[in-house]
Amino acid sequence: MDPARPAAHTIGIWQGRIAGLDEQVADLPATETTDLGNAVVLPGFIDAHTHLAWNGRQRRTIDVTGLTTVAQVLERVAGAPGEGWIEASGYDRRIMDRPLTAADLDLVTGERPFYLADISGHACVVNSAVLKQLPGITSDGWLTENEQLAARTLRLPYSIEEIVAELHESARQVLSEGVTMCAEAGIGAGLIASSPLEAAAYQRAQLPIRVQLMVSAHVLHSVDADPADGITRAIDLGLRTGFGDDMLSLGGLKLWTDGGMIARTAALSEPYAGSENTGQLADTEEFMLAAIIDGHHAGWQLAIHAIGDRAIDFTLDAVAEAQRQRPRADARHRIEHCGLVRPEQLERIAALGLIPVVQPTFLWSYGDDYSEIMGPKRAPWMYRGRSFLDHGITVAGSSDRPVADGAPLRAIEFMVRRRSSGGREVGPDEAITVEEAIRAYTLGSAYACRKEHVLGSLTPGKLADLVVLGDDPRTSDAIAEIPVLATMVGGNLMPQRSS
Repeated sequence: MDPARPAAHTIGIWQGRIAGLDEQVADLPATETTDLGNAVVLPGFIDAHTHLAWNGRQRRTIDVTGLTTVAQVLERVAGAPGEGWIEASGYDRRIMDRPLTAADLDLVTGERPFYLADISGHACVVNSAVLKQLPGITSDGWLTENEQLAARTLRLPYSIEEIVAELHESARQVLSEGVTMCAEAGIGAGLIASSPLEAAAYQRAQLPIRVQLMVSAHVLHSVDADPADGITRAIDLGLRTGFGDDMLSLGGLKLWTDGGMIARTAALSEPYAGSENTGQLADTEEFMLAAIIDGHHAGWQLAIHAIGDRAIDFTLDAVAEAQRQRPRADARHRIEHCGLVRPEQLERIAALGLIPVVQPTFLWSYGDDYSEIMGPKRAPWMYRGRSFLDHGITVAGSSDRPVADGAPLRAIEFMVRRRSSGGREVGPDEAITVEEAIRAYTLGSAYACRKEHVLGSLTPGKLADLVVLGDDPRTSDAIAEIPVLATMVGGNLMPQRSS
């Protein structure tokens, strides 16, 4: 991935960094030499938007993934052990014989509060025991966005010990897929948060992967700084993007402007096909604009969740206004997901220097459904690749794990083939080359996380994070099936496990 040196056969590693390549290290003594035979070595993959704690928790709750009838779900939930809250995950309302309701759940949960997470992360189903604690909300059990957050808040917080266990579970999984760094997309508050002490859990966990934490904008609070600083809201001590070290650091300030396509809450300029629904913005425009401007003024890199094109319009306007008020060169503000981009929005994204942080496996997993709800005109605009690159826009690869398959090789294959799991072509004109797709998950993600000076390519002086593959993605007919033979973080080979 280093354009100055596209390939090499020998890598020298010293004190956790790349000391040199080929002739640069050929005559140097080594305490250990490993012959990888015909294996292919790449920079370690960087997942620029993921949810480690949520993913680990989902793997430890009741799993209803793939169940298609109410009877199947109730059978799976019935007899849940323990006392207090019952939690389950993997619900997909789109494939059910009919929507699950609180009345259904009451039959098997009794008076125990029950929370079933939708696969999107933007919705849930709860029973009557939860609805009784939500005055003013009228629902048959299906809750989305802020109502969902209200229900989830009743269960919070999780303990630091619980979060640490969830983080280690996820770290083992991502290492097996060749991921050496993850950007955790939202801690402290908001839809995905586990505890106001979430950062403490990451400190205690001492994970074997590198982690960058996005802090939820909900934790910004008023500060009495010197007026000359221009900072009216911040987190304690004025901490912001960049604080930390190579293993654990603060990344972007996470903000939400809309929902998601699975829950039909992503904000669109035109309705979802076959309906009058245009989704919804996450909050009032005044509230969201203030958060974006205040975060920008405080020196944060902004990580703005915007999936629908209407939410992207708002994001572009808000970032432009923030830059007008206080110009910041190389702010590297990000659009998380950037799911539906109209052609005329591309030039504005490029002009503002925004970085789309995309999740290609959304379209591999859900491309058939997304294509139907967008219709033939808009389907080619989803999770673009070629159009971004042709406009000089840096693309960062990510998974949004556990919403979709987190394996980078799966995502790379989709970016090249643009075919869903059902075999449907989704925006074939947005296909990119294998090298460009790999770049998105290495240098592209490193750039989005402001780490390209130490990660993203196998360049002398950079950190020795790499993945060893059993085949060459550039020539393989099945990129997603290439085995990950080993993963190295800082010169240390990590134990592998099956996913």
